[in-house]
Amino acid sequence: MLETGDLLLRHARFEDWKPMYEHVWRHESAARYMSWDVTTSEEEARNRIQRTMRYQQNGGLSFIVCEKSTGTPIGFAGVMERSPGVYEDTGGCLGPDYQRKGYGKQMLAALEQLVFSLGAKKFIVAHHRDNVPSKKVILSRGFRYTHSEEKEDRILDFYEKRRNQCQ
Repeated sequence: MLETGDLLLRHARFEDWKPMYEHVWRHESAARYMSWDVTTSEEEARNRIQRTMRYQQNGGLSFIVCEKSTGTPIGFAGVMERSPGVYEDTGGCLGPDYQRKGYGKQMLAALEQLVFSLGAKKFIVAHHRDNVPSKKVILSRGFRYTHSEEKEDRILDFYEKRRNQCQ
């Protein structure tokens, strides 16, 4: 489990399916800049949380993001080691009611702390070019732009932070 001032990042539990569906997965505004489709039913949400749990059981570093004060699941985030010492985010999202509260910065800071504690030399993050709020979060954490790539008919901008940039 990872903890910030306002958030807990923890492994998924089956009962998370409903708040994740209500707060995140069913919202087009949450999926707009992501590579996943809106979840359209409770059954689909239950299947989705089970896939998340299987991924975590197999060593995947993905987390349900919860508001610490209420324990409510409000988003997700994850990272993976791409090559020795190089970690990359696998996506992160907060539900629309939980954006613009500083939670994105806290979420990214927690992931940074995690990867560098695991021995990362470099942490790579990306955002959909049109997702200006994500860009602002990334830049506020001291990441530096490296390049852009087209993936799945989208342009992604990539940034990195190296271990020696951390204080």
